[in-house]
Amino acid sequence: MSDKPNVLRDTDNEARTLARTLLRGARSASLAAIEPESGGFPFVSRVLVGMDVDGVPVILISKLSTHTQALLADARASLLTGEPGKGDPLAHPRLTVQCTAEQVARDSEAHTRIRERFVRRHPKSKLYVDFPDFGFFRLSPLRASLNGGFGRAYVLTAEDLLIDTPAIASLAAMEANAIDHMNTDHSDAVQRYAVKLCKAPEGNWKVVGIDAAGLDLADGDQLKRLEFPTPIEDSSNLRAILRELNG
Repeated sequence: MSDKPNVLRDTDNEARTLARTLLRGARSASLAAIEPESGGFPFVSRVLVGMDVDGVPVILISKLSTHTQALLADARASLLTGEPGKGDPLAHPRLTVQCTAEQVARDSEAHTRIRERFVRRHPKSKLYVDFPDFGFFRLSPLRASLNGGFGRAYVLTAEDLLIDTPAIASLAAMEANAIDHMNTDHSDAVQRYAVKLCKAPEGNWKVVGIDAAGLDLADGDQLKRLEFPTPIEDSSNLRAILRELNG
């Protein structure tokens, strides 16, 4: 019998929500890949992070970079999200996701969808997103490790992080119009989502993403993720959920 203590807690809904928020609300992350011809040494860099409609994180990187060459040679990667705040950085939650990287074909429907969502999230990327040497990769989660702070460690599965409902495609088709409608006609509600529900400072918050599991809200370089109480199963329920969140 092993006397080694088990430092892991049982993964519950609170841990899943925290992990999803850390991943889906990340503007940037540390990406670790295996550098080609290095003898297996990991290469770590910082990347901007976007999110596809199924909860898979996406990155936009140049084929001239070391991490692109690494991912093309070996699709295994890890993504670290979670920003340190005041005080001890180890007291703040962070998430490490082990992923498989897949390049997104430029002439695919997925590229069109991902590009639109990424540019809304990172407006400055519009300056280089269409450069021929830049491309998107989807980083499909395999498993994850959540450290919610001292004494709060959890292991999560891919299913804990992904979005899987029948409403994914229909919500993706209506996303741009729904975002325009919320930002134009319901800006007061958007501010309340950010300030009241996400504990963000007052500002000029905008919706930059809508999926079956929540909203992405941005104000300049600030990004907040608002998770729905439960994922949307039918896109016709979106209006009712947004109204309920507004209180």
